[in-house]
Amino acid sequence: MELQFWGAAQTVTGSMHLLKVNNYSILLDCGLYQGPRKEAFERNKNFPFDPTAIDALIVSHAHIDHIGNIPTLVKNGYRGPIWATSATRDLAAIMLRDSAHIQESDVEYVNKRRIKQGKKPFEPLYTQADALEALALFQSIEYDRIFSPVPGIQARYRDAGHLLGSASVTLDIDDGGKRKRLVFSGDVGRTRLPILRDPQPVEGADFIIMESTYGGRYHEPPEEARAELKNMVVEAVQKNGKIIIPAFALGRTQELVYALHVMKDEGELPNIRVYVDSPLAVNATEIFRLHPEAYDQEMKDFIKATNSHNPFGFEGITYTRDVEESKALNELNQPAIIISASGMCESGRILHHLKHNISDERNMVLFVGYQAENTLGRRILDGQPVVSIFGDEYPVRAKVFKINGYSAHADHNGLLDWLKMAQERGNPRQLFLVHGEMEGATAIAEAARQQGIPEVHIPARGQAFDL
Repeated sequence: MELQFWGAAQTVTGSMHLLKVNNYSILLDCGLYQGPRKEAFERNKNFPFDPTAIDALIVSHAHIDHIGNIPTLVKNGYRGPIWATSATRDLAAIMLRDSAHIQESDVEYVNKRRIKQGKKPFEPLYTQADALEALALFQSIEYDRIFSPVPGIQARYRDAGHLLGSASVTLDIDDGGKRKRLVFSGDVGRTRLPILRDPQPVEGADFIIMESTYGGRYHEPPEEARAELKNMVVEAVQKNGKIIIPAFALGRTQELVYALHVMKDEGELPNIRVYVDSPLAVNATEIFRLHPEAYDQEMKDFIKATNSHNPFGFEGITYTRDVEESKALNELNQPAIIISASGMCESGRILHHLKHNISDERNMVLFVGYQAENTLGRRILDGQPVVSIFGDEYPVRAKVFKINGYSAHADHNGLLDWLKMAQERGNPRQLFLVHGEMEGATAIAEAARQQGIPEVHIPARGQAFDL
């Protein structure tokens, strides 16, 4: 049995891990790598293995860094099943088509300039037709139901509490007559947050693949995040400015809207318009509404207390789909909160909002999610005085803030708690830390050894391990 790491290895994006056992090959996640555009395009386009040789694909959840390169895999010949929870499949239906649309639109935008410069135009990584072909291969399975992706392996999803439909994966493997359990954490959510249930325990692991995004980092309590958000809104109203929030259309947008809804109901929100400017976020919010079975008790109580079947809608909030409505937001001359994707500022409408607002000192840019290395979001967060957007340079005069309290990832202690549960009724021999930069992964590695795991690895891209 061999495990090889091809994505989210010593970095945060592009989750992709290859398991070979009993002459079968199983891919865990197939996400888009995000980074310098040329490098990202080449890495996403060219797989380091033969896609036609993969027998099954198991995905943990619908964030684009976990599913975003599936259409490329299918475009290159993969025709096996794509296993996912039903909520993940529903979200993937909009995520993959939106990703294809963004790539087609961004390439079209960039090519206008390249053609004028006499340069060869780019081709999109994949098209909407490719995305639709990939969606036809999805097979839905609910939490805690056993399925067999290939002969000799029984798999089961457990609620990871990170995103609607997100899951950790257990693989019970018959390896030459010996039973081994491999656990893949996916992205681990936080406990005691609204909307979704807490992560479910996954026990009895022999081998563990675990994310390490917030290793060595700690989130402030939700009430502190709420106070910080309120203070920012008050300042924006006083300055007649805008708060530009790059937020993942899945998860973070809904968390923010819910928080603003609660604040408004309790009289804490100053008079300010809220715009969710992302067709994807609008569609995703509808899917959140269609899966109340995933809600935690706090969300159910809120819906009952407010007699509302739409916890993501309130007076003063506008969801925009139309391009002209989006453009009109750039002409606003009043305080406003604009929530738009993508969360790392690598594509989508957020680029246009940053372009029009980042050089105005009345405005603020608020980050509520992780910003990977080499992304525009990371460059802004790191304090670069000038940033490039669509090839043009813009001075950063808007105030830049980060609130970790709305992160959907478990922090350092949360990850170690999840790991401790995975150790129960098992004897983990090896732990592989992925989906984290080296500093965070190293912090988790040191703590994991103290928790009694003998072998802890931070695999490099392409590194393989014999299990």
